[in-house]
Amino acid sequence: MSQLSQGDIREGKITSITHNEILVDVGAKSEGLIAGRELEQIDAATRAELQVGMDLLVYVVDPEDDNGNILLSFARAQQERDWRDAETLLSNQEVFNGQVAGFNKGGIIVKLGRLRGFVPASQMSMARRRRAEGETPEQKWGRMVGEPIIVKVVEVDRERNRLIFSERAAAKETREAQKDRLLSELKEGDVCTGHVISLAPFGAFVDVGGADGLVHLSEVTWKRIEHPNEVLKVGQEVKVQVLSVERDRKRIALSMKRLEDDPWSLITQQYKIGQLVEGTITKLTKFGAFARIKGNDEIEGLIHISELSDNRITHPKEAVQEGETYTLRVVKVEPDKRRIGLSLKEVGSARYADSDWASSVKTDDSPGDEN
Repeated sequence: MSQLSQGDIREGKITSITHNEILVDVGAKSEGLIAGRELEQIDAATRAELQVGMDLLVYVVDPEDDNGNILLSFARAQQERDWRDAETLLSNQEVFNGQVAGFNKGGIIVKLGRLRGFVPASQMSMARRRRAEGETPEQKWGRMVGEPIIVKVVEVDRERNRLIFSERAAAKETREAQKDRLLSELKEGDVCTGHVISLAPFGAFVDVGGADGLVHLSEVTWKRIEHPNEVLKVGQEVKVQVLSVERDRKRIALSMKRLEDDPWSLITQQYKIGQLVEGTITKLTKFGAFARIKGNDEIEGLIHISELSDNRITHPKEAVQEGETYTLRVVKVEPDKRRIGLSLKEVGSARYADSDWASSVKTDDSPGDEN
């Protein structure tokens, strides 16, 4: 037999079970008793599993009450073990793999055994906070219930029944683990949903579930852009296609435009040499001007400096201005090179008089114009 003290956690063996008490042999001079309020704290499902002869972890509430009984608690033993686990996690700074069990107005709830730990909004990962849309706690956090989460314990206060977790503190370990998993699972051609986490002149970084991939500027859109911020913003949800995965260098190349129809695939059906179009000047260079064709924002054509004026000019700004719209003539169509050539000086050229006349007649003969 060994001496018992209040607060001890003992492994005992059940010797008797009745409707109002459970007797447990804890190696003392007499059997310990789980009864009254301590018995009521055991849920019905757990009580149904208890059997005589089963080992049971118990907490010593009182080593000897007024009647000489050893009072025990099963629920407090479980809770005490959970507190000790929490303290060990705090001391070792190990990560804890849990699950979002609930929420309140300030953040989400994560259970550690029977304890309810709290993750304040300020301690959530950036990715989770970006997903928190809405005004009410239900709108912000409700959809996250049931999701797995990796956290670190940052505060344990038994007296105040306070257990605080931080997802941000575990972010490095979390992201490394998730990235390794994604790198092993992702393959070329996969389509993922992610969130834009940062923008740079050369492209956009997208979080695809724990790992960052790069959408190069040339893979953002079929339109000609100078910076990703012209079409994207941080936090925006996007769909991307995996172009390549370099597992040794831990790099993921993504594309957004590959999930859209290539506007150049139908270019020969839409535009013919000699056709007149409306184009808005988007950029001026020393060798010419780029113009976005009206009705097809993804297609830009080049007006070479030699096609801007019959007179000799040294810079396109002498003939056209950025943002202005002009009538232009298609003079070259090269879908394989993703190029279309436009001309300003050929708009009134006599060489295209016949085709212009035929086009105008066709327009005049369209249904509804007979009157």
